[in-house]
Amino acid sequence: MVTAGSSAECDLGISDGVISQIGGAPRGRRYLDASGALVLPGGIDMHVHLSSPVPPDWDEPNWVDDFASGSAAAIAGGVTTIGNMTFGVPGESLRQAVERDLASATAEAAVDFVLHPVIFSHIPGALAEIPLLAEAGHTSVKLFMTSSDFESRADEMVETVRAAGQHGMLTLIHCEDGALIKFCCDQLLAAGRGGLADWAASRPVAAARAAVERAVSICELTGSPIYIVHLSSQAALDAARRGRARGLPVYVETRPLYLYLTSAVLAEPQGGRYIGSPPLREDGDVAALWAGLADGSVDTLGSDHAPWELRHKIDEALDVTTARQGVADLETMLPMLFSAGVRTGRISLSRYIALTSTNPARLFGLYPRKGTIAVGSDADLIVLDPKRKRTVDGRSMRSKAGYSAYDGQEVTGWPRFTLSRGDVVLEDDEVTAPPGRGQWLRRGPTTPP
Repeated sequence: MVTAGSSAECDLGISDGVISQIGGAPRGRRYLDASGALVLPGGIDMHVHLSSPVPPDWDEPNWVDDFASGSAAAIAGGVTTIGNMTFGVPGESLRQAVERDLASATAEAAVDFVLHPVIFSHIPGALAEIPLLAEAGHTSVKLFMTSSDFESRADEMVETVRAAGQHGMLTLIHCEDGALIKFCCDQLLAAGRGGLADWAASRPVAAARAAVERAVSICELTGSPIYIVHLSSQAALDAARRGRARGLPVYVETRPLYLYLTSAVLAEPQGGRYIGSPPLREDGDVAALWAGLADGSVDTLGSDHAPWELRHKIDEALDVTTARQGVADLETMLPMLFSAGVRTGRISLSRYIALTSTNPARLFGLYPRKGTIAVGSDADLIVLDPKRKRTVDGRSMRSKAGYSAYDGQEVTGWPRFTLSRGDVVLEDDEVTAPPGRGQWLRRGPTTPP
């Protein structure tokens, strides 16, 4: 049994969905054999896209996973709690968008979940809803610095960050400068370029670094905590580090895509399959992110699971302004980090648990109910077999995407069992949890990891 701060060879007892005994010889109606395995806190992925509201006349492709198929992918990979980005449609308030996603997730999700409402200018009265959301237990919001809304209503966006912090909320920020991205896209298209192979050039490191520096300044002037999602480069990480060095509550998430691939794959015949935002970077950035995972500069790992069918990702009609961003990563996130991180010695097992469970639980107001193994905590557990090998094959995985960005890679270290609130939801590679068993989690305020 391993947590972010301790380990022991012992038995665990579970009663009524929570951990009731650590050590000793508990007696129960059912026993799970974890010999030769590691018993870890369940994974917490606070960055997924499992809902995508569209207008009635929308006829474009969209993300293919819902809360049911996304939950199955999560369970197969050892993730027991998810955080979904909740987008509103024009005319919806933040609370209406949250209520819509809450209804869908309650009916479909097999794992526990939280919702992060996304703020755009088309959402009426968003700022006034901040205290109401916090009171209702939704203690996070998300902003996109890529959006033209951010520039046209920057004063409101800054005020939103301030108000969120005042109410114990965490603001998630997509840090890429929208004006710089538009400039780069325009330049590429004017030069007769701008295809999917030019994706990295259309959203350069400079645009991300500038946005991170601005976000850090907003944090400094408002005093509110910020959470930089899917950070991809050494320059952006250094900008966040400088803020932290001044004692600011700046927290950093990266995503698996940036740990295993570089922009070189975008030049492949099906390079569009790897497109995410920000783009893949270079070898030095990969090394810097691994170092950040190890030294604590990076706080969490989030999948940014946003799955498309492959044919829609590699459509030759797409360019750098219309590329479909996102990949399926819920099922592979934890096993790949264990295989490429813990087994190789790049990160310790305790850091692995901190990154994938304990830190997100603290930052998103769920600790100690989630994120640890302790008497009274929810019995969300992974029984991880550190020797179990599998070759990644997106066709056989639970996501409806039908492919993986890592197809063909051999990964060692997969769940033997996954438990959610004491229920065995994965056994013998079979997801046994029915849709709708997941629970929405009321959250407290952000606390530092």
